[in-house]
Amino acid sequence: QVQLVESGGGLVQAGGSLRLSCAASGSTFSTVVMGWHRQAPGKERELVASITRVGGTRYGDSVKGRFTISRDNAKNTVYLQMNSLKPEDTAVYYCSSSALSGVQTWGQGTQVTVSS
Repeated sequence: QVQLVESGGGLVQAGGSLRLSCAASGSTFSTVVMGWHRQAPGKERELVASITRVGGTRYGDSVKGRFTISRDNAKNTVYLQMNSLKPEDTAVYYCSSSALSGVQTWGQGTQVTVSS
């Protein structure tokens, strides 16, 4: 059982930056992948980025070159550095944690709004 606490969302102008944080607690010893998804109104939830315990990363095509995911295993925290933000990045961003068992935990979501 994992609990996720997110922070860092907010309002930013196009071209600006935000850094999201997601702190995991509970049964974090079995976590193998953490990541970020986002969902805009009327859209399907899509992968933004994910990272494994050993540092392997994956990015959605729309954020490659602009976003960077990182992880501090000692702090059980994952970060999403978002640069060169665009209005189309506006969405609710959800943190996730996946365990060896296949159980996936989702955070509550944090709103990111990018103004033009």
